[in-house]
Amino acid sequence: MLAERASTEDWTPAVEVAEQERIPLKFLESILVQLRDHGIVDSRRGSHGGHHLSRDASEISVADIIRVVDGPLALTPCASVTRFRPCTDCIDIASCRLQHLMREARDAMAEVLENCSLASLAAPDRKRQPASRTTRATISPRRS
Repeated sequence: MLAERASTEDWTPAVEVAEQERIPLKFLESILVQLRDHGIVDSRRGSHGGHHLSRDASEISVADIIRVVDGPLALTPCASVTRFRPCTDCIDIASCRLQHLMREARDAMAEVLENCSLASLAAPDRKRQPASRTTRATISPRRS
């Protein structure tokens, strides 16, 4: 819903998003806080407050959102690009027969998710639009 309204300067109240998208308000609010803390949405309090995207919807990929809300895209920690660590039950990562496969799966999933923008999800015809990556934003917590 925020992506659909990205062309306006209006602030969208969380309760409005929750009602339209049929999401529990408390659950949505926790997601919006994470997205705000990572610079994906801006928030404003008050009677005319709400939320809106902090940059153009075409510059925000589905992968950006998933990384903020759920963490790395990798299926296993040893395949993660951003948070690599050996799996807890791994005896020797150098001889692991699955790590290469898990990296391939991660790369394939990342290719799809990084090339799908919020703008494409919000488009009425829902054709896949790549996320604009001329200046790739890093997903990191905002410092206040």
